[in-house]
Amino acid sequence: MERVEISKILQAPAAFAGQELTVCGWVRTLRSSGKIAFLALHDGSSFNSLQVLLTPEELADFDDVLRLNVGAAVCVSGVLSLTPNAAQPCELRASSVLLEGASDGEYPLQKKRHTLEFLRTMPHLRGRTNTLQAVFRVRAAAAQAIHSFFREQGFFYVHTPIISTGDAEGAGEQFEVKATTEGGGDFFGKPVYLTVSGQLEGEALAMSLGKIYTFGPTFRAEDSHTARHAAEFWMIEPEMAFADLNDDMALAEAMLKSVIGSVMAQCGAELEFLCKFYDNELTERLKAVCESPFARVSYTQAVALLEPHNADFAYPVAWGADLQTEHERFLTEKIFKSPVFVTDYPAEIKAFYMRMNEDGKTVAAMDCLVPGVGEIIGGSQREERLGLLEERIRALGMCTDDYARYLDLRRWGGCRHCGFGLGFERLVMYLTGIGNIRDVLPYPRTAGSAV
Repeated sequence: MERVEISKILQAPAAFAGQELTVCGWVRTLRSSGKIAFLALHDGSSFNSLQVLLTPEELADFDDVLRLNVGAAVCVSGVLSLTPNAAQPCELRASSVLLEGASDGEYPLQKKRHTLEFLRTMPHLRGRTNTLQAVFRVRAAAAQAIHSFFREQGFFYVHTPIISTGDAEGAGEQFEVKATTEGGGDFFGKPVYLTVSGQLEGEALAMSLGKIYTFGPTFRAEDSHTARHAAEFWMIEPEMAFADLNDDMALAEAMLKSVIGSVMAQCGAELEFLCKFYDNELTERLKAVCESPFARVSYTQAVALLEPHNADFAYPVAWGADLQTEHERFLTEKIFKSPVFVTDYPAEIKAFYMRMNEDGKTVAAMDCLVPGVGEIIGGSQREERLGLLEERIRALGMCTDDYARYLDLRRWGGCRHCGFGLGFERLVMYLTGIGNIRDVLPYPRTAGSAV
């Protein structure tokens, strides 16, 4: 008999009522009263499990089935019955249970609840738990929603190099890639690194395709052990030609609202679970972001709003210093009570490629701040004026020759353009209420750890 996925049954149980079905999955729980038993079966297609009713009258090997361990892979055949007065909408009355893969008593996920720290020690198994099932399903829905949003907005999805010859951020925190030819020479003939950003290549493609976005792996060699940093993560980076900072903010706001709305529509059971066990305010906060207009305030105005509250901060705010997470959250949660774009930061604390404002002190940059997290998106209008860009590169002690192709874009048909970067894992943390980046990456790579 052809296998039916559990998600299809749970979506429309009435359509399958009275039919003989075969389902396959892993045993989540097995409880018995001696004369009757219930097995919770999970196949990955749905966040919820299917209840299987086991009786000795219908199962010749009833006693053998009761010896199944949690984690075993089985195929179950039986007739589906509706259970409108029970917690679950239906159950499968098993007529046969075929063991595909045994699970012995050493299976480490016997308990219903484990700490996230414990689960990090077994990345090959933790996806079977409710928590990581919820996280990874939200992650998948968010990724699909991002692609859908940009496709609907007329953006082209492009692939930029993972092996890079330059540092887009000018920060120097890169992983160098070493490879040699058969003769012992340098494989690439020059130093190369794992990319820290696809932005510079993305800008070049935007100068031909108009609107592009990248969505790929990114690497930072920061020796950081915080809950928000990973050595390998994914980044979404759109770039738009003939667009300015206001266009950049409008795109970022529309993207966040679209992705959050899509995840809420698709992952109701997952968000309900995460709200119950990890962040009681999760769904209300996500809903508020979708429904609230994003406030806008300049960096200078933000500092003026924050300074009267310096006694409340671990790091007092002052003009010229970067805003800390506590400042960002105060702006969104206490002052504006909504997401906020902070714009026009001091040039000294921002990257070399950001467009200098007329005051000569600030650049056309924006950070998008959201309640509960702080910064989630960073972007800017890019400097399109060749002379000013060359001057900025030299002022930072960087070599213009290293950015010759980037500068060429300003020589031949340069135009105003803008873009932003969104760390995908930070978005998933926001969507799930999970507080550590290690718990939203399937296989986290962080300083000191590559499990």
